[in-house]
Amino acid sequence: MEPEEKLLNRIVVNPKVMVGKPVIKGTRIPVDAIIKRLAGGMSLREILEEYPNLKEEDVKAALEYAARVLAGEEVVPIVVE
Repeated sequence: MEPEEKLLNRIVVNPKVMVGKPVIKGTRIPVDAIIKRLAGGMSLREILEEYPNLKEEDVKAALEYAARVLAGEEVVPIVVE
């Protein structure tokens, strides 16, 4: 499995969690919340302090997910019901 694919395994979509928004697996933290914080100038360290249950790989997964969505590549997150 490619390293990027491993990262994407950290992203899940569950219609019962956050109205089906992509979130970090095992949390209710939406991918867009992480991207917005990075865009707003927060550092990786600051994000990890704000969300102590996140790992650096989770933030990288959020970035990889966003990059693939914007590139128009097919992204098939894990759907948990």
